Amino acid sequence: MAAAELIRIVSRSSPMALAQVERVRAELAVLHPGIRTEVVPVVTSGDRWMGDLAKLGGKGAFTKEVDQALLAGEADLAVHCLKDVPADRPLPAGTVFAGYLRRDDIRDAVIHPEGLTLDRLPAGSRIGTSSVRRIAQLAASHPHLVCVPIRGNANSRLAKLAAGEADALLLAASGLERIGESGRITEILPLDAMCPPIGAGVLALQCREDDHATIEAAAGLGHHDTWREATAERMFLHVLQGHCNSPIAGYATAEPDGRLALRGRVFSPDGKQILDAHEWAGALSPEDLGTSVALALKRQGAHELIAAIPH
Repeated sequence: MAAAELIRIVSRSSPMALAQVERVRAELAVLHPGIRTEVVPVVTSGDRWMGDLAKLGGKGAFTKEVDQALLAGEADLAVHCLKDVPADRPLPAGTVFAGYLRRDDIRDAVIHPEGLTLDRLPAGSRIGTSSVRRIAQLAASHPHLVCVPIRGNANSRLAKLAAGEADALLLAASGLERIGESGRITEILPLDAMCPPIGAGVLALQCREDDHATIEAAAGLGHHDTWREATAERMFLHVLQGHCNSPIAGYATAEPDGRLALRGRVFSPDGKQILDAHEWAGALSPEDLGTSVALALKRQGAHELIAAIPH
């Protein structure tokens, strides 16, 4: 099989997306110094649309045009935030994930211009977020705070905060690190206080399934424990079959001794119902662990809770 000589990497044009691509280019240059890379920028439906993502079909709005560029042969590799790739349906036919990079921080971060933490914010403070997952958990833990919708990439949300559209923001800690804005973080929220989205902190490398040269090159960047964690989480979400208005959260943890754990949570939008399950894999595969935790939540009423949420 011929080795790849040039890999064209398709990317959304936001600063964060481009920073993620640069990480992949740098890691490829170390592992395969003979391979050249170039960036193929695209603007996705999700980038153009500033309204409710549910009206565009949810998170898939950030991947549709990227998938099209791969399948049309206009690019060879896509770099995705895994949390933005729908897990309730398969990848587009003809594409595969070649690997997952080593996982970054999975926690959420608070940004407040004056350095206040969530617990110190006065009643009525406006928290900028459009995430149903964050909204439900804030409603449960800080009902005196008010969530206001805010969309756009991290840089544009920071600009909206500076313009006074919100009093504080909730953003992914890993994303802020990638764009060099981690110094603005006021507080990192513990996982018990803000359970992360499925696939948090994971960059996934997607290729055409028949492009064996690119798959081989990209697979060398993969991190095995991250693959195990992501596989369990995505199977968990797939079995639950949540929709874009479903507040679902969870994370898997691969221990040094080889054990794998998964915690999954489902919330009502107002945070008044919280379903929680936490299991260790033991002899289970990551896929079976994800299935087991999802079924545990279904036994608690997750299916009915999700079905009752308008979408």
